[in-house]
Amino acid sequence: MESAQPWRTFRWVFGQKHYSGFYWCVTERGHVIYESRLELARLLRADFDPDVRHIIAQPFLLRARVDGKLRRHVPDYLEFRSTGLTVVNVKPADRLDDPKVTSTFAWARQVVEDRGWGFEIASEPDPVELTNLRFLAGYRKAEGISPSVLAALRSRCLEGRALGDAVIHTDAPAPCARAALFHMIWRHEVGVDLTQLLSSRSVLRKIA
Repeated sequence: MESAQPWRTFRWVFGQKHYSGFYWCVTERGHVIYESRLELARLLRADFDPDVRHIIAQPFLLRARVDGKLRRHVPDYLEFRSTGLTVVNVKPADRLDDPKVTSTFAWARQVVEDRGWGFEIASEPDPVELTNLRFLAGYRKAEGISPSVLAALRSRCLEGRALGDAVIHTDAPAPCARAALFHMIWRHEVGVDLTQLLSSRSVLRKIA
C-alpha cells in the first residue's frame, strides 16, 4: 500500500475552474499532486503534521454496490499515521449537504471503516492558520537554512520569548536567524500560536 501511485492524475485545460498542480512535500521528499486550492490547503496541513509520515494522493478506487447500483469513488488522500491509515476526502463546506455527496461519503465511510481505517472529510480551514502555514512552508526545506544558525538557536532557551526577541539575540544576521527560527517552527522544535497571525510579538513555547 505504501508504494501505491495516484489512481488518476489531473489535466490542465484552458478555462478550467479548479486549480491543479504539484506541491513539494517535505514528508515525501518529493512532489504530491492536488486538484484544487482546497486540496492544496489540506495537503499543506498534512505536511506540517508531525504524526503524518506518508501521503498518497488519489490513492485507489473504491467500489461498492449500493441499492443495487455499482458505485465508484476515488478519495483525495491516504495518510499514514502512527495510529494507522486515514482516508481523507476534501470537499467545500457548502457542498456537504448535496445528496449525491452525502450518499457517496456515507457508503465510502462504511467501506473504509470496515477495514479499520480512519475516514475524514476536510473542508475550508481556519483562514488565519492557513495564512501562517503558507508562510511557514516557505521555510520547510532544510537546504536553505544555515546549520550554524540552527545550532545556535537550538542551544538557547527560547520558551517564553517573543519571536522578534529570539531573532535579535543571536550573532547571525536577522534574516538568517529568522529563517532558521521559522524552520524550527515548521519542524515542531518550538511552538507558537498559529490561530493568531505570526508577528515579531508571537510568543514561542516548548513542544511537549
